[in-house]
Amino acid sequence: MEVRTLRYFLAVAEEESFTRAAARCHVAQPAISQQIRALERELGEALFERDSRTVRLTDAGRALLPHARSVSASVAAAKAEFAARSGLLTGILELGAADGVESSSLPALLGTFHRLYPGVGVQLVEGSSAGLIPQVRQGSLDAVFVAVPPEGLDPGFGHRVLVRDEIVALVAAGRPQAEHASLSLEEFATTPLITYGPDSGLYTRLRTAFEEARVPFRPAYATNHVALQLELVAAGVGIALAAGAVRGITRDPRVTVVPVTPRIPYAKALIWRAGPHASAPLRALLDLPHPAGESPGGDPR
Repeated sequence: MEVRTLRYFLAVAEEESFTRAAARCHVAQPAISQQIRALERELGEALFERDSRTVRLTDAGRALLPHARSVSASVAAAKAEFAARSGLLTGILELGAADGVESSSLPALLGTFHRLYPGVGVQLVEGSSAGLIPQVRQGSLDAVFVAVPPEGLDPGFGHRVLVRDEIVALVAAGRPQAEHASLSLEEFATTPLITYGPDSGLYTRLRTAFEEARVPFRPAYATNHVALQLELVAAGVGIALAAGAVRGITRDPRVTVVPVTPRIPYAKALIWRAGPHASAPLRALLDLPHPAGESPGGDPR
């Protein structure tokens, strides 16, 4: 079983076509077909179901797929490692980002990274904290930018805090609450509340704050996009509780930003698996100087 053969297998599985797989691998189609047949003979099972129009994985093919991907990723990581040792860093840096990343220092950090390492491709995956954290734990993403939960991070993660701020209230201009110096959590029990959904890392922090204040936490509208929260507030739907660091919320004349009492601080961090798992591109990113406003470590709570 050779790495090249597994690369051909992955190409056929992902393209669902021997013709497209051959084009992707820059080889003749008979060469790929021959390699796949040899692999099937070696394993003793058919890996693909073939008919005149489609190519689909068999149960055996699906069983081989994660192993082939793991081998391919390991080979790519080894190449990147030795490219880094020779000063010619290449490879792919795979990052996940929850909402609000545009208001962090990560874009500036990636700008510096691109100038220093133009041979590294960066893939950004959007998602919620609940969906992204398992992917970095499993190794399918190098690192993710997410809200830090109230209880702190898993000790198996390294972290770099990129945002420290607090939750604020967004109130439609003209509402009586817009004139208040601050709003207590009790005031949100009698008005429609707009805030994040349960898959957001900030949802848990908000729920904890309400529980500690002995106030029911019952969001009427849930969205992880602050821009939509702002539009709902402007439309008169209710009052929103949103991340104060998000850009643009203070510049909309339709909405007034009001502090919340007691304060609900939060942090957002770039996290990755601690230990020897970090790829060469990720290590290069983490070695960059901290932009102003970043925290290089410590307790992110």
